[in-house]
Amino acid sequence: MHVRNWGPQTPSIVVVWGWLGRGRCSVRSGPLSGNPLETALYLGMPFHKLVKNSAYFSRFQTKYKRRQQGKTDYYARKRLINQAKNKYNAPKYRLVVRFTNRDIIMQIVSSEITGDKVFAAAYSHELRAYGIEHGLTNWAAAYATGLLIARRVLKKLGLEETFKGVEEPDGEYTLTEAAEGEDGEERRPFKAFLDVGLQRTSTGARVFGAMKGASDGGILIPHSENRFPGYDMETKELDAEVLKNYIYGGHVGEYMELLEDEDEERFRSQFQQYTDDEISAEELEELYTKAHEAIREDPFKKVESDAPKKSKAEWKAESLKFKKARLTREERQERVKARIAELTQE
Repeated sequence: MHVRNWGPQTPSIVVVWGWLGRGRCSVRSGPLSGNPLETALYLGMPFHKLVKNSAYFSRFQTKYKRRQQGKTDYYARKRLINQAKNKYNAPKYRLVVRFTNRDIIMQIVSSEITGDKVFAAAYSHELRAYGIEHGLTNWAAAYATGLLIARRVLKKLGLEETFKGVEEPDGEYTLTEAAEGEDGEERRPFKAFLDVGLQRTSTGARVFGAMKGASDGGILIPHSENRFPGYDMETKELDAEVLKNYIYGGHVGEYMELLEDEDEERFRSQFQQYTDDEISAEELEELYTKAHEAIREDPFKKVESDAPKKSKAEWKAESLKFKKARLTREERQERVKARIAELTQE
């Protein structure tokens, strides 16, 4: 940077000269030379460098729609769906896990040029058929939903007897391995890769509960033990008892007991449905154990309800309640006339 001074001449101003932020820059004090930049600074006018010119806009490329909406991480998706050429177009499956405020959605999905294809799906609201009525978005429910989708997939493929997974979860880290089939030949397990979407993959997250359930159900999901609850970053070891406690809803039971002792009013509001159905903290482990057994017996069981079933016509009439009727041309014209008359009167 250079400073130039031509002596006591007026009007004078310190002027920044050169390519701003891109190379050489000099400052001088002296008379105005007629340069537009000097004049702008002297008169107090802001200097705005044109950045987004026609060349910029002619080369501008819009983002994918789902990126604009903030729904898809395409950096992760690209790596999840890319299949090696030597696999000869074999489908590459993803275990898609998504959480809503009241539900857990799990799907086994493969990608094709025409779009994604869902091979199987399971939802936590389906756990009502197996005796789990409440807490359908907690860690234990995520595990049960993962177990449900795994058993559905294997039953659909006729592999439910070959790959039984972990029938009595003990919290230990296990991966599904190849097993001997009914014909005596070795069968490799059904393989899927975990797709977490935009969720935070922090240690102990519910998404890993869903993955653990699917893994224990007999599906091969490549993973490590680093993100399960009970994993110690310092000792690099997994406490299986902590993980087992989460699988059977023990952490929920501990919180129920804590609230019941310390804040009974909050306990009543938060666990009202549990108390109405007379479910105590001690009964949760037995509840989830029975649910796991029932899922293995029949993964396609439907919820039984005493409520009368609605016909298609009744459901259609229900949906029409919220559909606004479209105005005819004459009605629109009358509406405009009425509005004009209202405005002229004012």
